Amino acid sequence: MTIGRLILDLLQLYSLLILIRAIMSWVRPDPRNQFVKILNTLTDPVLVPIQKIIPPIGGTLDVSPWVALLFLHLLGRVVVSVF
Repeated sequence: MTIGRLILDLLQLYSLLILIRAIMSWVRPDPRNQFVKILNTLTDPVLVPIQKIIPPIGGTLDVSPWVALLFLHLLGRVVVSVF
């Protein structure tokens, strides 16, 4: 396995985590749930800075997961072109 492939796989896994978090936010899971805590711990470092720049639209629609997914996709394209 090459370094580029490893980085690309990690980016895809992280994108999946962000997607899961976005979908789970629609059902308002219990924040005390261990899976939710782990998911938030893993995704907050990327989502919170985006939320500071782009606050939720109308106070309820958080677009930070979609911005993060776009950024990760673009980063993946850079990795593919470099490696």
